[in-house]
Amino acid sequence: MSVLPEVLAANDAYAESFGEKSELALPPARGFAILTCMDARLDPAKYAGLAEGDAHVIRNAGGRASDDAIRSLVISYKLLGTKEWFVIHHSDCGMEFFTDEVIRGLLANSLETAALGEDGFHDVGTGPGSREGDYIDWLTIADQAVSVTEDVRRIKSHPLVPAGIPVHGYIYDVKTGRLVEVPTATEAGRAA
Repeated sequence: MSVLPEVLAANDAYAESFGEKSELALPPARGFAILTCMDARLDPAKYAGLAEGDAHVIRNAGGRASDDAIRSLVISYKLLGTKEWFVIHHSDCGMEFFTDEVIRGLLANSLETAALGEDGFHDVGTGPGSREGDYIDWLTIADQAVSVTEDVRRIKSHPLVPAGIPVHGYIYDVKTGRLVEVPTATEAGRAA
């Protein structure tokens, strides 16, 4: 059963009271961007106190500094004037539950949704699969603090990122709702 009717009904209700939001400026009003995970338990508007139009929020699996995430951050700065960035990963992230080899094997066996058990993900599908997953760096996570620091370093060292942009590194705790600083990321992300 599709959620399409629910989404469209919710959009109708939202559009009814849209009002002055049509006047929001293109650049984010508070001048910053957040790179975070796509996990449905994370609500950056709530955990960072955002209203519509305040900040750019870039989301992907794990909140990783992929080429596309960096592309978005560069556009955020160069064309829309953000001056500060956050990398926010989170506890209990699904990207910690598998490796590149595991997802490549799962995809090679079947394109159907895998199941998560006590021993990790396993296939429940019967195929067909594809080996195309072998050519993707899945950016899995073995240690949250390490991955946040790696991502902050990657962003800071990118040739298209100005040295003067501070990049902050945090882990969102899904059990408490708190942002926990990653000191090694803070050090790596200081503005020059």
